[in-house]
This record gives sequence, C-alpha cells and structure tokens, in this order.
Amino acid sequence: MKYERIRDLREDNELTQEYMGKILNVSQRTYSRYENDERAIPIEILSKLADYYGTSVDYIIERTNQKKPYPR
Repeated sequence: MKYERIRDLREDNELTQEYMGKILNVSQRTYSRYENDERAIPIEILSKLADYYGTSVDYIIERTNQKKPYPR
C-alpha cells in the first residue's frame, strides 16, 4: 500500500518527518519508512494521523478523495 498522502499532508502543513515522529511517538526513521512504503503503518498510527490532520483513515489510504472526517 502506498502512503503518498501522509507525505503530501505533512508537506502541505510545512512539517518535518522528525516533528511527525515526535507527535506519533516513533523515530524519524520509522516515520520515513511509513512515507516510503517500506513499513506498514499500524492502525493506531493511521488513526492518530487522521485525527491530527482532521481527515479520515480512508482518505489517508486513498479509499476516498474526501478529506472531511466522518462525523462522530
């Protein structure tokens, strides 16, 4: 699975991989591996990313093009 959207979201918000690693409590190297599809992203991390960016996990994994998160 490709995770291009997490790179796009990070860059659109002018954030570094190091910063996102700190937010997610992983190393910069681990976060880089997520972006480069060298390591699968655990569901807990996908959920944190969706919450952080105010979108849905489906948007991040490219199941939809709708950025808006689902209602709670």
